[in-house]
Amino acid sequence: MRSNRRIRWAAVPVAVGLVIALAGCSQQQLNGWLPGTEETKDVTNHTSRVVGLWTTSWIVLLAVGLIVWGLIIWAAIVYRRRKGQTGLPVQMRYNMPLEIFYTIVPLILVLGFFAFTAKDQAAIEKPFAQPDTTVHVYGKRWAWDFNYIDQNDPSKSVYYQGIQAQEEENGNGSIDESQLPTLYLPVGKKVKIELDSRDVDHSFWVIDFLYKKDMLPGKTNYEYFIPQKEGTYQGKCAELCGEYHSLMLFQVKVVSPEKYQAYLDTLKDQGKVGLLGNEYDTNTNQPDNKAPVTASDDK
Repeated sequence: MRSNRRIRWAAVPVAVGLVIALAGCSQQQLNGWLPGTEETKDVTNHTSRVVGLWTTSWIVLLAVGLIVWGLIIWAAIVYRRRKGQTGLPVQMRYNMPLEIFYTIVPLILVLGFFAFTAKDQAAIEKPFAQPDTTVHVYGKRWAWDFNYIDQNDPSKSVYYQGIQAQEEENGNGSIDESQLPTLYLPVGKKVKIELDSRDVDHSFWVIDFLYKKDMLPGKTNYEYFIPQKEGTYQGKCAELCGEYHSLMLFQVKVVSPEKYQAYLDTLKDQGKVGLLGNEYDTNTNQPDNKAPVTASDDK
């Protein structure tokens, strides 16, 4: 009878914790506190997968935490010092079943997390055999260049050359969004993004896409996704890259294929035809970009 009473008392904090955790969850909590709202759900074909992995992981971790907290409280209550007791309780050298339990269970959890992460990562990183749109993005301190590559005829490719975010005059630090570098993408099309850096490490992050990728000097990285909802999404560099890192912002406009083609035609009409290449890199330590020789170097 006394043992049952102890178990019931130990179960109280666990039950209270479950009630608090599960009651009254907001949409933001259901989304795992990730960026985005119901309106921006499924922005790309990968966002649901990312949210599922994130929230499921936290549910499992919360369950493990509740079990651990419950066991700690239970042990503190059941094995507390009673009135009149003196000295140390009976000491145990080891408990083989218990040691096997707390070795095997964490191993299973770690392997499970790794397996699900690897599975989702493989799906997200899987290249498109024939992308509908390819955009080469250069990160530079502290802005972005976008090359819209024509796969059939590269000479017909067009580009956009951006500048860093401009603060509005007397705007208390507000950003003039009309001057932000803007990347246009067609909705419902397979998009391939090629990522390079002109100088130091950067990171390409479209917040509502729930995915970011490093941009490293001398190495090209890739992203593959399908934009599924039209709209304007905010992006930024997610790697500390220098003094004006906080102003290395951009926007992504997901539009209809017709508006996307119209935008490319606008760039063509402006004479922005061709590709912005490595000739504009400021990092002179790359194999194909030798440092300039000065008169003092010849002596």
